[in-house]
Amino acid sequence: MSPRTAEQGSLPSGPRVGAADDRPALGVGMVGHSFMGAAHSRAWTSAAASFPVPLLPRLAALAGRDGTRAAEAAQRLGWADVETDWRALLEREDVDLVDICSPGDTHAEIACAALAAGKHVLCEKPLANSVEEAEAMVAVAEEASARGVRSMVGFTYRRVPALELARQLVASGRLGALRHVRVAYLQDWLVDADAPMSWRLDKQRAGSGALGDIGAHAVDIAQHVTGQRLTGVTGLLETFVRERPVVDGPSGLTGGTGARGATAPVTVDDAAVFLARTDGGALATFEASRTATGHKNALRLEVDGELGSVVFDLERLNELQVHERGGDALVEGRRRVVVTEPGHPWMSGWWPPGHVLGWEHAFTHQAVDLLGDLAAGRAPSPSFREGLVVQRVLDAVERSAAAGGRWVEVPAPAQDAAPRRAAG
Repeated sequence: MSPRTAEQGSLPSGPRVGAADDRPALGVGMVGHSFMGAAHSRAWTSAAASFPVPLLPRLAALAGRDGTRAAEAAQRLGWADVETDWRALLEREDVDLVDICSPGDTHAEIACAALAAGKHVLCEKPLANSVEEAEAMVAVAEEASARGVRSMVGFTYRRVPALELARQLVASGRLGALRHVRVAYLQDWLVDADAPMSWRLDKQRAGSGALGDIGAHAVDIAQHVTGQRLTGVTGLLETFVRERPVVDGPSGLTGGTGARGATAPVTVDDAAVFLARTDGGALATFEASRTATGHKNALRLEVDGELGSVVFDLERLNELQVHERGGDALVEGRRRVVVTEPGHPWMSGWWPPGHVLGWEHAFTHQAVDLLGDLAAGRAPSPSFREGLVVQRVLDAVERSAAAGGRWVEVPAPAQDAAPRRAAG
């Protein structure tokens, strides 16, 4: 989409109220309706309202095990119908794409079944709970792709405009040869030892803890922004609180069957730290924690090259710090770039320059790109194979930590991932 100039208008150009919309419809069925489900629901709606997407998403049906809760969520989020079994989505003629926002232990079964049924798939990250599951998903996805059935994994931070601008600067060569990559993703929602048990703390359901939940994002944006693959790691994992209370209600480990005072073991990590090398010769450091006091959702990326550097901070997500060598040494330093200009990635669909975006807008951009890919018959990115690349890094970190931090090589992909396209 070409950037809109000020003369062309400064407000989003969705369909006029009351006007007929002759765009082909894409029926969406979603599995899960909590945190990620709400974000995805709003993204499908705002994509068509803010961008001239070639397909019009229709929120056909939402699937949730608890019919009462699912019906309430459907009404609140704008879904036309409710199912209490995700398999029913595969039988519906009004569902063209299945959007998987459920826990990690469900991803492989739902995605493979949906693709086999001829439904496109958007699957939240991490792709799976194990390398073996991810490999099976890739095999099914690539067979389905040959039939024109597409799939994407939801590494949504790729669609933050400032991060995409950072990728473009690196790809243009303006930073020169890369030397250092530093990524930290820090949260503190598990600092309190009395924070209740949930499915995210159960390895069978979540696969891993901070490593897979937020560390997966750190790995993906490092590889995506630099264009380089992590080839080996040495890492440590730690679980600081090993027992947590089981509480009644939907957020509990068993969905509300625990008695007051009961506890359950935490079987995933609270924090992960690891070092890595890239196939371009850079050194990389990573930190992921859900027990980092004072950090709510702090994702920070720094890429240092021989000619310059870029720094991104999710808590200032409309900004990119850029440094390029060669200026006046007395005042040389990083400059603050506000990424809200019409020519910046995806900004043509939003507001006049300087009117900032929020965290949720990246989900809209993800939906916009996916709709464009489906209409054009292109393979979306990040693909399931790109999700597998991240899964192999996570697995290598776990194996390194289990062996006391020894160096573990990350297997190279069997084939190249889908090519990265210019965004926005």
